[in-house]
Amino acid sequence: MKKLKSILLVDDDIATNYLHRMVIESYGFTEHIAEVHDGQEAMEYLTKKIDGEYPRPEIIFLDINMPRMDGWEFLEAYENIAPECKAGAVIAMLTTSLNPDDRSKASDYDCVKNFENKPLDHDKLSKLLADVFPECVKDS
Repeated sequence: MKKLKSILLVDDDIATNYLHRMVIESYGFTEHIAEVHDGQEAMEYLTKKIDGEYPRPEIIFLDINMPRMDGWEFLEAYENIAPECKAGAVIAMLTTSLNPDDRSKASDYDCVKNFENKPLDHDKLSKLLADVFPECVKDS
């Protein structure tokens, strides 16, 4: 099983980030997990070089409802950042929203490849990886 270099969790709820980190770590498909607490922090993280390079996470797990900059505002801003900051990242939206309009709105963004209700679990993670990074799917 191949490992991704890094992923980014974007959620204002610390307990949710903790749970998602535990699920991701137990699956073992990434070398690094970064966490930020809103869209503004995510933009700062993605556009700031660390050791001379942009962080370029392969997957961004994005919440919708957050203070300062929510998931929708993040997606609008994300479309306008330099391509070298994006590096083809896949965005997976994770939400507690039951509004079907949110799923439809998410599909308007090419970078959003997955839309799931929280919490993230092994089944949801396996489905996402099978769709976008099949080489990272854990053998049963």
